[in-house]
Amino acid sequence: MILKPVVALVGRPNVGKSTLFNRLTRSRQALVADFSGLTRDRHYGEGRVGEKPFIVVDTGGFEPIAKTGILHEMARQTKQAIAEADVVIFLVDARAGLNAHDHDIARLLRKSGQRVLLCVNKAEGMREGNPAVSEFHELGLGRPYAISAAHGDGINDLVEIALQGLGVEPVVHDFDADDAEPGADATDHDDAADQPEVEHRIKLAIVGRPNVGKSTLINTLMGEERVIAFDLPGTTRDAIEIEFERAGKKYTLIDTAGLRKRGKVFEAVEKFSVIKTLQAIEASNVVMLMIDAQHEVSDQDAHIAGFILETGRALVVAINKWDGLDTEQRERIQREFDRKLRFLSFARVHTISALRGQGVNTLLRSVNAAHAAAFAKLSTPKLTRELQAAIEQQPPPRKGIFRPKMRYAHQGGQNPPLIIVHGNALDAIPDSYRRYLEGRFRDAFELAGTPLRIEFKSSFNPYADN
Repeated sequence: MILKPVVALVGRPNVGKSTLFNRLTRSRQALVADFSGLTRDRHYGEGRVGEKPFIVVDTGGFEPIAKTGILHEMARQTKQAIAEADVVIFLVDARAGLNAHDHDIARLLRKSGQRVLLCVNKAEGMREGNPAVSEFHELGLGRPYAISAAHGDGINDLVEIALQGLGVEPVVHDFDADDAEPGADATDHDDAADQPEVEHRIKLAIVGRPNVGKSTLINTLMGEERVIAFDLPGTTRDAIEIEFERAGKKYTLIDTAGLRKRGKVFEAVEKFSVIKTLQAIEASNVVMLMIDAQHEVSDQDAHIAGFILETGRALVVAINKWDGLDTEQRERIQREFDRKLRFLSFARVHTISALRGQGVNTLLRSVNAAHAAAFAKLSTPKLTRELQAAIEQQPPPRKGIFRPKMRYAHQGGQNPPLIIVHGNALDAIPDSYRRYLEGRFRDAFELAGTPLRIEFKSSFNPYADN
């Protein structure tokens, strides 16, 4: 397994780090996560240049010599981002020129031992030999690369250089829905031939805040089966995978219990590694989100859950330490869960005690079901029949004098399942009707535990402009 490399953006204030972050994440900030309790938080996003994916970390203005106050807290956040990174992009400002802050940052980066690329931003139209660029050789970090984050100049070349030697895997796309012929007869579409075979070993990432009981749960699972855990070689950033087998089913647990070198832990709260969690989620087939019942459902829990949903991973929720609560406390945590995590209604929720082993046996059954749902093969005839039954019970609302007409549906991908609905004027279908169809498909095909995505494809009308 090759995990996505991590690229950290550092530099003093106003050199264009956030502009470059938005450029690399295509201005979507798709995976941004602001975690409570971390002052001036780092921002995490998913970047891609061509077919090479990576995780990019944006940081606040870096003043490494600050000793107190908010600047000191921001500096600690930036130091953590440097420690987590596979490569650091150090941004400086061609217009403002070299200054003492740049020297301070360069000195710290040299001591960190990390691979650093020096990038001179706001260098529109400047070449490498330009004096405004050349003066940054003085920092002793090698060749300065001239870029413009605002205009995109030099960005692709920069990322290609940054990712060299980091073992980036090309992105493998699912079945392309555009390959289906909109006018094809639904019964002639052979879905089984389009779908990849499901691998036999289920990759299960166990994620959550610090001290929710992730390690305890892993030990409980492993202890019950009396198997030996081992570290798989070749994974980046010390991610540890633990293999075990139960009832003939093979699993790989992806441990996210703060596996970090001693020299790279700066404070207690940083024992929870955001980067490792994001990587573990993306590397998994199923995610188990653990929540501490003895504390309120936090914004951090919601951010992690939102990222799981964004990546489309199958999900099981385990509310741990349930045995230590009275009736009133249990009702409180259930209300908080329903209020803050209502978007996880597709997932099965278990109340457990990892320490005592209570409720743990049913967890893996839900993991198996979620995995099966995520990789389910949905035949075109059955999908189309369910679609027509849904329309008959509740037709889509009209838009003006026209009513959207849905003709047939087929599967467009797995993990998560993607259903493509073909017809006419489907861009007029509201989100409320999309959710109605999602519920119908989910119930009909027993897709509990996995997100479900529905896309609408309207037939081309050659007379539309006339």
